Amino acid sequence: MNNQQLDPRKKLDIDEIMQDLESYHPKRKGWVWRKKPAEGVNMGPFHYRDMAEPLKNSIGLPAAKYFDAIDPQPSCVVTTEIASGRFEDDIRRMRMAAWHGADHLMVIRTTGQSHIDGLMEGTPEGTGGVPITRKQIRASRKACDMIEEEVGRPINFHSYVSGVAGPEVAVLFAEEGINGAHQDPQYNVLYRNVNMYRSFVDAAEAKRVMAGADIFQIDGAHNANATAKAGWLVMPELMVQHGINCAFSVAVGMEKALIGLSTVPPNSPPAPKLWYDLPYAVALRDFFSEYKMRAQQNTRYIEADIEEAIRTHTIDTLISMLTSADIQSTITPDEGRNVPWHYNNIRGVQTVKQTWAALDGIKELLTINHDGPLGEMVRDLKERAVAFLEEVVETGGYFAAVEQGFFVDSAKYPERNGDGIARDGKGGVGAGSLIARDSDYLAPVCSHFGHNHLPAGTHKACDLIDGCTLCKPEKIVYIDELDPEDNVSNRLEKTLPYRKGGLIRPEAEWAGDGTVLLQFAIPESEDVAREAGLEMARKMGLQDPQVINLSVLHPAEGCFVEVKGKVAFDIKKADLKIPPKEEMLPEDEIRAAIKQVGLKVVAATVGEDEHSVGLREILDIKHGGIEKYGVKYHYLGTSVPIGKLVDAAIETGAQAILISTIISHNDIHLAQMRKLAELCREKGIRDQVVLVAGGTQVNREMAAETGLDATFGRGTKGIHVVNAIVKTLKQRGVV
Repeated sequence: MNNQQLDPRKKLDIDEIMQDLESYHPKRKGWVWRKKPAEGVNMGPFHYRDMAEPLKNSIGLPAAKYFDAIDPQPSCVVTTEIASGRFEDDIRRMRMAAWHGADHLMVIRTTGQSHIDGLMEGTPEGTGGVPITRKQIRASRKACDMIEEEVGRPINFHSYVSGVAGPEVAVLFAEEGINGAHQDPQYNVLYRNVNMYRSFVDAAEAKRVMAGADIFQIDGAHNANATAKAGWLVMPELMVQHGINCAFSVAVGMEKALIGLSTVPPNSPPAPKLWYDLPYAVALRDFFSEYKMRAQQNTRYIEADIEEAIRTHTIDTLISMLTSADIQSTITPDEGRNVPWHYNNIRGVQTVKQTWAALDGIKELLTINHDGPLGEMVRDLKERAVAFLEEVVETGGYFAAVEQGFFVDSAKYPERNGDGIARDGKGGVGAGSLIARDSDYLAPVCSHFGHNHLPAGTHKACDLIDGCTLCKPEKIVYIDELDPEDNVSNRLEKTLPYRKGGLIRPEAEWAGDGTVLLQFAIPESEDVAREAGLEMARKMGLQDPQVINLSVLHPAEGCFVEVKGKVAFDIKKADLKIPPKEEMLPEDEIRAAIKQVGLKVVAATVGEDEHSVGLREILDIKHGGIEKYGVKYHYLGTSVPIGKLVDAAIETGAQAILISTIISHNDIHLAQMRKLAELCREKGIRDQVVLVAGGTQVNREMAAETGLDATFGRGTKGIHVVNAIVKTLKQRGVV
């Protein structure tokens, strides 16, 4: 068993995870839903009505610092999808995603698992991201076991049971603790041209095995609206596909609680999305109220613009909340960008969290109007779906309907465009491979589908062989990698300097890949901007630059361009000079100290500096300035002589002087800072006032150099300044 624990302050040790995999077995099996307190959740100053229990360790939204650092977790399971093709890098991304709130981690294919004819050993990189070898799964599940202890919530690990190797893959997943999987025989038939009879026979076995291991099943019907020429018209067909897979799954012995529909909105802006997606979502809930719903963004309409994906995702999450989705998937435009970006997984999860928190309890405040156009559209969709299914039955059943091209036809039923996917019932991958079982057929294994001639009195099939691998994991034969070149050990050796050594490179896909993203506006037309962006990236030293996103701002005036490329250099960690982190006092303590002394400050820009905006943001309550914490200030304006500032401090009894100095030619900013300290000493008040300076060319080290108490550069907020003032007053025994 795995007894290793993660330290939030340290990187996940990939090499450690790889140790003793041959004897590792998952801590638990089966799907887990989030715990949602019936009475709601209290966090910080707020009460939430539709949230799950909080995490033990997590990272909140950017604005959480304004709300007691709370991190409310949506009641639905949140999915993130990962596809780098290197599982050793994927598990680091899993940890990042889990800290932000994802608990359904899907490792998706970068090449089609459903094209593979059998189980594979070894981990050839070219196979893609989907874990289909025992080593990939064990390492990933072992990491998930550690991650879920770190964040304090179970992690559902997910993959795919498809293709002619589906039953074998299902057994592998059941043995190794996979918690969720896609399984839909129609996907194999329509999109992978697996023989339809073979596909459904395989699916019966795979579904029975999945049910025995409590693996949650998600279907693949959504592929129709991502494939059809006019995806928003195939909604009746989608419901029929969902119905066929649900009915088949129940028939082979899968509990309804383990069956989920992959509900993908059929439309996207600039279309009037709500008029299509909301009626469809409501109709699905009406028809399939006994099943779970997994809501996922439609990948067909995602381009390479991350902002576009986030905007559409926000609308999708709103619809999910209105129609009670059980799982909310988070899709990113990584396919359009041709590389999986670590941080886009986090952005997707943040979109769900931010939308869910903002709209918490929306169904208590708003109700869906089923009267009028919504009710009419819902009824119309359901009637068309029923009529579609009736025609399938009249035609001779599902197989006959597929042969006639009923499915993925881009017209709204009952119309047909004749562009559906047609398959030959006697053709396809695996055609003619089915063999009827003999009357005395015997398989001494659990979770088996169909006729099995067990001896009378047999309690459990595998008792005949003293337990199968599903019951006794010690019987599993673990085969490590077979390829001496393309294997994880070699890959880890190459990335060792970046994982554990002293070298740093940016990364987007794999450790040490050096991939970076440049963003800039180019005031030229699309064709010119594209080439100009590439040339600019080359001149910056990027290797293999590629334009991955280009947005036209105006046909003639300019474009927004995003270019990815690779840096060829490393940064030595030992050469970096990292300043000590400034400790922040609790805000309540700061306010109490300010109130105790009645803190007053005088402030101005000095010398001949007219730049006042930055200083005013430090002062004014509007921008979270020091006024917010109870400080009274006297602002003397711009280009104020140092002497005038010091005299004002004496006259008003101020305990601190704040100066802003932007101009830095001939080090005038340093001269002004030194002059402030010297003049305060001459006036005999140096020990009575706290001296603070700030500016774009100022840094923290300049305080000691110029004789001031604190100095601040770019990014400074009011809280940083009052923190420094109060700390200095505490050191002097004033508070």
